Amino acid sequence: MSSTPSPALPETVAVIGGGTMGAGIVQQFLACGSSAVLVEATEEAARAGRERVAAGLARARELGKLVVEPADCLERLVTVLDAAQIPAAAGLVVEAVPERADLKAAVLAAAEKAVGQGAVLATNTSSLSVSELAAVLSRPGRFLGMHFFNPVPASKLVEVVRAPETDPEVVEAARGWARALGKTEVVVRDAPGFATSRLGVALGLEAIRMVEEEVASPADIDTAMELGYRHPMGPLRLTDLVGLDVRLAIAEYLAAELGERFEPPQLLRRMVAEGRLGRKSGQGFHTWDEE
Repeated sequence: MSSTPSPALPETVAVIGGGTMGAGIVQQFLACGSSAVLVEATEEAARAGRERVAAGLARARELGKLVVEPADCLERLVTVLDAAQIPAAAGLVVEAVPERADLKAAVLAAAEKAVGQGAVLATNTSSLSVSELAAVLSRPGRFLGMHFFNPVPASKLVEVVRAPETDPEVVEAARGWARALGKTEVVVRDAPGFATSRLGVALGLEAIRMVEEEVASPADIDTAMELGYRHPMGPLRLTDLVGLDVRLAIAEYLAAELGERFEPPQLLRRMVAEGRLGRKSGQGFHTWDEE
């Protein structure tokens, strides 16, 4: 990967939220030559986000997936504490804050005021309505979903979500950016859960019900799907990786929008209440601190 940005990528990209997903998005753009602005709410969070990006770049270098020095990439990373501080020259802003519509709407509205008329705003939401988020913007045609997957540097997919208001050229720009990042894009219409979350959550919830009914162990359910259907990761291990709290929130949203087939199993609710959130807590359907 070159230290010069691809002609297909914006020279400057801003990412709001420096958690696992946001840091991964920043890392990918830096590795492909763009400059990046990371927006976080506090100095401590900004520092932690920068450290995540640095660690990811170092890992990529060790694995031979980054041909430039991590330090060269980090020289192109700036952190700020408010979306209003995003530079006007940013060509793309990706929102990657927690799955709360009110929070996403607030930061997107602030970012829109900071950037130029031609900038594109994108949400990394995995399930929330892109159209509803667009309602807070004065330029909804410049807004769409760019749903990256975890871990961002290794994942090959970007789900491009077009709302009715999204300009066709903005969709085409997002498709080009995904390819320039080394990803494959799929384009879906704005609908609850889009394509990936809707199907992924349906499979994950049924796997949880099978554990609840003692049909099989989590390990055997995952092995069955990995070997029998060639899934790279079983649905329960994937639930652990995503976070049981995140999966619960998405399931509750889909149940409200699409009906009882997405009603979360009681086992999922109980595990979240007990703090068994998956990889980030060390315990979910699998034990992660021993892996």
